[in-house]
Amino acid sequence: MTSWDYDLVVLGAGSGGIRAARLAAQAGQRVAVVEEQRVGGTCVLRGCVPKKLLVMGAHYAEDLEDMRGYGWDVDGARFDWGRLIAAKNAELQRLESLYNRILNDNNVTLLPGRGRLADPHTVETGARTVTAERILIATGGRPVMPPVPGIEHAITSNEALDLMHLPRRAAIVGGGYIAVEFAGLFNALGVQVTEILRGDTVLRGFDTDVRASLAEEMTRKGIDLRCESVVRSIAKTETGFSLLLGDDETVETDIVLYATGRRPNTDGLGLEEAGVKLDANGAVVVDPFSATSVPSIFAVGDVTDRMNLTPVALAEARALIDTLYRGRPTAMTYDNIATAVFSMPPVATVGLTEVEARDRFGAVHVYMSRFRPMRHTLSGREERTMMKMLVDPVTDRVLGIHMMGADAPEIIQGFAVALTCGATKAQVDATLGIHPTAAEELVTMRDRRPDPTPEAED
Repeated sequence: MTSWDYDLVVLGAGSGGIRAARLAAQAGQRVAVVEEQRVGGTCVLRGCVPKKLLVMGAHYAEDLEDMRGYGWDVDGARFDWGRLIAAKNAELQRLESLYNRILNDNNVTLLPGRGRLADPHTVETGARTVTAERILIATGGRPVMPPVPGIEHAITSNEALDLMHLPRRAAIVGGGYIAVEFAGLFNALGVQVTEILRGDTVLRGFDTDVRASLAEEMTRKGIDLRCESVVRSIAKTETGFSLLLGDDETVETDIVLYATGRRPNTDGLGLEEAGVKLDANGAVVVDPFSATSVPSIFAVGDVTDRMNLTPVALAEARALIDTLYRGRPTAMTYDNIATAVFSMPPVATVGLTEVEARDRFGAVHVYMSRFRPMRHTLSGREERTMMKMLVDPVTDRVLGIHMMGADAPEIIQGFAVALTCGATKAQVDATLGIHPTAAEELVTMRDRRPDPTPEAED
């Protein structure tokens, strides 16, 4: 019988890697985790957590404005970006300590350094070499930037989370999650924001009504959206940077933030040399059970580029450990996974978009509502909320729910349970709402939107 140093070695101490390591150790396996940076991964240290903390901090700017409509006068309020960054960093340090404790309490060995596969059962970490019966790749992803002249002057979200000073002007390139979130938080804090994107509007891949509604609100708040535009070059100036766009217009700015995509962290890991198949984007190719082309090697999370969300990585890790060590072969399912964008206002969605629903089911019943939330009847703010529900006319099953507006992520999380359970429109209609709330609108929508004409569909 072959003697291994460990039963499982995990490359990467992010959400998926830590979850897999902990569960494997609890199942009686000898586990080590290799990590070259801080423990916690993208979500905890460079993504969702710090980004949402900054967004929450920015929201207080709007809250202070809205308070006047409710009888409050706030004199002398000042914002200190440095204090917010320091508070955010302290929270990240606390979370990193917690993750280290999780590994330690479960007798998981942490091996500092960059891991590289020497063969399908051997990992080199620089200081030492270890063997394992199985290896899990959970190295996540990283921001990438295009080869634009002057791109060395740009920063990514990684650096934006640690800016020492709040800029007066910011140019943000991209139209996805990260771009709209930073655009919203900077704008709320008084930064002059220009967002430049190739597409016709923000959040490509989301429901069209969500995209249109968010773009409208972003513009209303003063964000300069430059759609169907590209950056040709970036130049350093005496006062900041100058961006030359495809239409020969220029944008003057103090920082240039690129949020145009991410790439799986597979470079230099020795994966292809070990026989692991990668796709054209460098992602590890896996089957529904997270197995790679090499029997002893597995992969979960963003490094597989399946659905790059933290809860998905956690679920993939649990499914993998159930499969390998608990005698419960479990394949991941990616239906009805809710997601949120912490833009201002936020977006949340679960299920199919209207385009996806029509492609899959043909005819679809659409229920939609746009309204000014109760909060703003006194605040005076013109911000609107949008809700949309898609229903299969044959089975009456709810296919998708989409929302833009305050508390959207909290509201949609609850409705995600209903979709997972196969809720029908009749069941939603039979549910009494909590009054007065925005959420009750989803259980009181009765009027269908007219079906599009053939000309409109074309």
